[in-house]
Amino acid sequence: MLNKWFLTKNAFLAVKPFSALQDAFRLGYGKTQLIKDIIAGLTVGVIAIPLSMALAIASGVPPQHGLYTAIVAGIVIALLGGSRFNISGPTAAFVVILYPVTQQFGLGGLLMATLLSGIILVLMALFRLGRLIEYIPLPVTLGFTCGIGITIATLQIKDFLGLHIDVMPAHYLEKVYTIFTALPTINWADTAVGVVTLLTLSQWHRFRLPFPGHLPAVIIGTVLSLVLIMVGYDVQTIGSAFQYQLADGSVGQGIPNVLPEFALPWNIPNAQGKLVEWNFDTIQSLLPAAFSMAVLGAIESLLCAVVLDNMTNTKHHSNNELLAQGIGNIITPFLGGITATAAIARSAANVKSGAFSPISSMVHGLLVLFSLLLFAQALSYLPLASMAALLLMVAWNMADLRNIIHLVRRSGANEIAVLLICILLTVIFDMVIAITVGVLLASLLFIRTIAEMTKSIEQSHPQDLDDVLVYRISGPLFFAAADNLFADLHEKTVHTDHEVKHIVLQCDAVTVLDTGGIHALTRFVQHMLPHQQLYMCNMQFQPLRMIVKSNTVLELKKINFSSGLEDTYQKIRDFDKLSVN
Repeated sequence: MLNKWFLTKNAFLAVKPFSALQDAFRLGYGKTQLIKDIIAGLTVGVIAIPLSMALAIASGVPPQHGLYTAIVAGIVIALLGGSRFNISGPTAAFVVILYPVTQQFGLGGLLMATLLSGIILVLMALFRLGRLIEYIPLPVTLGFTCGIGITIATLQIKDFLGLHIDVMPAHYLEKVYTIFTALPTINWADTAVGVVTLLTLSQWHRFRLPFPGHLPAVIIGTVLSLVLIMVGYDVQTIGSAFQYQLADGSVGQGIPNVLPEFALPWNIPNAQGKLVEWNFDTIQSLLPAAFSMAVLGAIESLLCAVVLDNMTNTKHHSNNELLAQGIGNIITPFLGGITATAAIARSAANVKSGAFSPISSMVHGLLVLFSLLLFAQALSYLPLASMAALLLMVAWNMADLRNIIHLVRRSGANEIAVLLICILLTVIFDMVIAITVGVLLASLLFIRTIAEMTKSIEQSHPQDLDDVLVYRISGPLFFAAADNLFADLHEKTVHTDHEVKHIVLQCDAVTVLDTGGIHALTRFVQHMLPHQQLYMCNMQFQPLRMIVKSNTVLELKKINFSSGLEDTYQKIRDFDKLSVN
């Protein structure tokens, strides 16, 4: 018990914050590296400003909360994290989880769910679960990210087309029906702004300019919206759609140009202006969403770190990154920020812009902060259709059709089935159900595939031994394969044209034997004919150890073990001589 306590304590102590920052400084950090980080941070900050507001709006909260998230999480998680290049903030993947929470519990409920998800992430880090990401199959990952992309794109149609929809239903099929029935209310001015923004964003790469197209696309969309407003058209903007109230009671349109204020999440009223009664039942109803946030945050941040490792030939610290993500999501809600995790697109832009250390992410957070304080009035002119266009592009990238087509072309029916099921479950239900069913289904299909690889092949034997059957077993003898294999062997050794006294199993190709295999082997010995003898030879270490551990089973004691076939044949000859005598 004491040894277990020490092992657990050492595992906890092995999770250390600031590891990525220490790695960067250990490599040597000077003026050159600082300049690279500043340039990269400014580049990513330009991307993050409109995107953070768009993601907050898509999550059902005012746009400034997306900026608060980018500021606080971008600085805190980078400072404490285990990846040198991750940029953390609000991400599109969370929208499908956050929006229903906001609809039901308001901003306060969303912040409480974020706080709970942060605690879950810290526990995942302390229990060193960072490597579990490696056990999620590629079809599952592609499936739920594609499903999230489809859901996000569906949610953006309302603002992109300027549709008049008071309340968006909770279920996906109802959302589609509501959008379809609202199509006659389309606002062509909003649609024009959205289309121009989307076209600019999608075609920006053709100019081969050294900076991303997010800000230029939004600026072009904003200019077009101002022109349309001047000539009498109605275009929805952040300023017309959102208002805020400061601590002194003053009310303004758009977003406030003040620092994020400290507030207790459980004291923030819901959408109806009433305080949520926080008790065990309320928290219990939030836990599924909080768990979904934590799981998705862990998957996305660690996947992002793996992608960046491949881009930069570095190595991240998975559990330290989970710890930082957890702490970031615990701190952020107290300053008005929503759920955050590492964003793959922004992090990749960070690397391509020359980032060297987590300081680039901190610069990105500071740029968002200065933009909030200095340009809040200008940000209020951003049209909602342009925000929707940004997220439509994000959704398209999340769907990752290129990799899906590649997977379909080179994979079998099992992988394709898992992929399609994960997409369908994510869209119709939610991401946690999709991952759970996807991993379970992929595991079962993999087990079936491995089980089908386990075979018994009849081998030749010396001519002087005419009462012998020799089989070479190839593949693992585990619960899914052993029963069928030994049942087949029983048929072959009992229903034969000649009498079989000796059954030889050559096991040099048996890599694994589990309790299911032991059980099947035991039943095989029980059902052997009274005069038959069983021999097993050439056993590898793990199967032999498993049999030794099961030495209390009487049937196993009847088995004759030997080092090889020649030794087995000699034992059979000796046995036959004794029988004759």
